[in-house]
Amino acid sequence: MINRRVSLVLKIAIFATGCAGIVAEFVLSTLATYLVGNAVFQWTMVMSLMLFAMGLGSRLSKSFSKDLLDLFIIIEFCLSILCASSAVIAYGLFGYTSYTDLIIYITAMTIGGLIGFEIPVVTRLNEAYEELRYNIAEVMEKDYYGSLLGGLFFAFFALPYLGLTYTPIILGTINFAVASVLLFFFFKLVKRKKLVTAAFACTAIYLTGLAVLANPIIMFGEQKQYMDKVIYAEQTPYQKIVMTRFKDYYWLYINGQEQFATFDEERYHEPLVHPAMMLSNTKDKVLILGGGDGLALREIFKHDGVESVTMVDLDPAMTRLAVKHPILLDINEGSMLDKRLKVVNQDAAAFLKEDNTLYSVIIIDLPDPDTIDLMHLYSLSFYRLLARHLKEDGAMVTQATSPYFSQKAFLCILKTIREAGFNAIPYHNQIPTMGEWGWVLATKQNGLTQDKIKKRLMSLNFNNIPSKFINNDAVVSILHFGKGSISPQILKELSVNTKLNPVLHKYYRTGAWAMY
Repeated sequence: MINRRVSLVLKIAIFATGCAGIVAEFVLSTLATYLVGNAVFQWTMVMSLMLFAMGLGSRLSKSFSKDLLDLFIIIEFCLSILCASSAVIAYGLFGYTSYTDLIIYITAMTIGGLIGFEIPVVTRLNEAYEELRYNIAEVMEKDYYGSLLGGLFFAFFALPYLGLTYTPIILGTINFAVASVLLFFFFKLVKRKKLVTAAFACTAIYLTGLAVLANPIIMFGEQKQYMDKVIYAEQTPYQKIVMTRFKDYYWLYINGQEQFATFDEERYHEPLVHPAMMLSNTKDKVLILGGGDGLALREIFKHDGVESVTMVDLDPAMTRLAVKHPILLDINEGSMLDKRLKVVNQDAAAFLKEDNTLYSVIIIDLPDPDTIDLMHLYSLSFYRLLARHLKEDGAMVTQATSPYFSQKAFLCILKTIREAGFNAIPYHNQIPTMGEWGWVLATKQNGLTQDKIKKRLMSLNFNNIPSKFINNDAVVSILHFGKGSISPQILKELSVNTKLNPVLHKYYRTGAWAMY
């Protein structure tokens, strides 16, 4: 009877550790993305190194042949401590070293090595209770099933509700619980009782202390990432949102990248919105893709004739924050509370495929194209889809990263929009906290060539707009570039960005951004 109980508990243990192991991989990959950047690269590196280390751990396990139950319990206690500490280690050292990625990789490999070590150990422990074909199949089966549960747990519960502070501690608790069950149910089978019991006590004390200290340590590391005082931080299923304050000014960051600073945000949002609103012959229906902070929306409502605005922003936490947080509500001047606004929390491309509305103005205020998963929102097919939703006398504008820090990416966006059938012009502005920034303005209006778009903009009266920055003189300035900024030769040599050939990501990553 005890044999069956041991076998059952071992299988439950491997199921639980399979769950904890895959979540540990996801936590470390997310940490690397948030702290270092480049999501695809970080997830690839962490997952690959972890799997490689599992192979090394599996190979190392063959050197051990005695006291396997003791060994398995000790491994679980080690995994408990390491998994629980993963976020604290990364955040705690973030302010003191530039090698955060290396620290995360080493942590990932150590956890992977221990996981790879424990699976053969469990298999060998269970071989006394089941024949080989059942033993291997069931041990691996439970590990894989645990991984599925871990993935669902991370995606739907851990990340959105526990964040990167307490998810690792939950992982550590799972491993600790597994080891504790084995220890107390089968204490008689343990050979080195004093050693294993001491490991149990030390791990329990460590996890308790970590649960108390984890949040202050992580907040310390979070603060080290920013020059100014962090006044708000939230990890959502989609991104990390942080607000900071310096004197009377506020900054908003998403995944560590500045979205705006109240010191100079009008130099971004006014050029983003007003040229397109003025160029369009009508302004009744406006679509915003992104812009969940409500600042672009604030500028839209300064124009007469706006009957409805549809805002499509993927993250409901961002649009909710813009409605409820007093600081954001003050900055966006309550624009998110306007009854003309309809908020849709959905991927922009998915929304456009389902929507049948024609819009007078489309404003695209999406994050920079710094990850592969954003490429479909800067692709040729996406801009063609936009064209089908824009009225013939309407106008479309998109933020297009920096023409200085990433010239090729900026020009690639311009070329891709023109390839989609738009008459499009680039323009730019200097934003002190962000550097030189660029946009692409486009229309389908007949007869409006690129030169005519510029002449028409310079003939319109921007002085009547209640603004802090933009006026007629500013429009003349933002429409003109210095030598070398818009190189026809470079533009000719660049490829169009498509879903199958996302060259924009390469152009962006090889720009001057790489120095920052």
